This record gives sequence, structure tokens and C-alpha cells, in this order.
Amino acid sequence: MNAASRPDGPVEARVADGHKAVLEGPDIRRALTRIAHEILERTKGGDDVVLLGIQTRGVTLAERLAELLREVEGRPVPWGSLDVTMYRDDLRMKPARALGRTELPAAGVDDRIVVLVDDVLFSGRTVRAALDALNDLGRPRAVQLAVLVDRGHRELPIRADYVGKNLPTSMRENVKVLLAENDARDAVLLGPAPGTGPKESSK
Repeated sequence: MNAASRPDGPVEARVADGHKAVLEGPDIRRALTRIAHEILERTKGGDDVVLLGIQTRGVTLAERLAELLREVEGRPVPWGSLDVTMYRDDLRMKPARALGRTELPAAGVDDRIVVLVDDVLFSGRTVRAALDALNDLGRPRAVQLAVLVDRGHRELPIRADYVGKNLPTSMRENVKVLLAENDARDAVLLGPAPGTGPKESSK
């Protein structure tokens, strides 16, 4: 990064629209690199690993992790996407949402170590839905969870195996993950939850 493009002041001090940046692009890159190495260590080289990103930003993170694993091991690591919309326990409580795509690698997930990838771990209900969806797709040997941010406030007994950043939050705060492929910027933002602060623009 050259001097002209370097942001002014520490990351924690940069605030936009009521949201403070707690991670920026280089921080996210380092967190994902560490997760990739932890996956390789825990799975003894990652020979049987399949990455499945939970729609939507989890898919982007899974693709990035697959590339990092390829850089280290010198071989491709299969990855795909998992849509959990129809498996959510709050489906009837929220407005209708568009279905995403579930795409598995050609070899499937049977007898593989599946690493579910998501951007934020919060209540655990999305992960529970992902486990239900995965159950309909095959029988993995093991299932692990990688998240960029764990913000706490779990409602189910679910814990991530790989965490980019533990970010203590209150229920009055909102965590936004922005990724360049989806949002034209890499950042993790912390700000007031909808209804507790300045009105957010719709996404």
C-alpha cells in the first residue's frame, strides 16, 4: 500500500455511517491465511477437505480459503456453496427471501471432512440450518466450522473450529462484513443495530 492510498489514523478510529471499521482488507487477509494454515494442521494436510460456503458471503470466503490452501499445498482444494434458506427455523417469521444456490464439488461430500464457512457466527441458528441442509446432501466423515467473525450471543450449543476474530458485542450492535467481490471493499464494521441508532441505508 503506498502513502497515497493508506487510510489516515488507526483502523478503530475510522467511522462511516455510524459504523466503525474493526478489520480492513489486510487484517482479513491475515485472518484467512491463519485459518487456512490451521485447517491444514488440524486435517493433516487437507487431503480430504471440502469447503462449503454458506450463502452469501460465506461462499466468497470459501473461495478465498480454497485459493490460500492451493497456494500452500500446490493442489486445488474442492469448494462449493450451500443455501440454507429452506432449513431456517425462522422462515415463517421473516419476509420472503430469494433462494441462493447450492453447488457441491463433483466428488460430493461423502466420507470427506467438510468445513462450513460463514462470515459471522452469532446465534448459531444459521449453522444449525447448514447442518440440516448438509444432512440431505451426503454423509461427511466430519464437519467443521470456520468463521471470519465470532460475535458471541449463542442461542445453540455451536462453536467454531476456526475463527478469524473474536469480537465481543452487545445485542444493540450490528456487525457488517464487506467483501470486495460482493461490496467493492473488504472490511468488518461494527455499529448500532437497526432501530438503535441512525437509520441505515437499505442494501
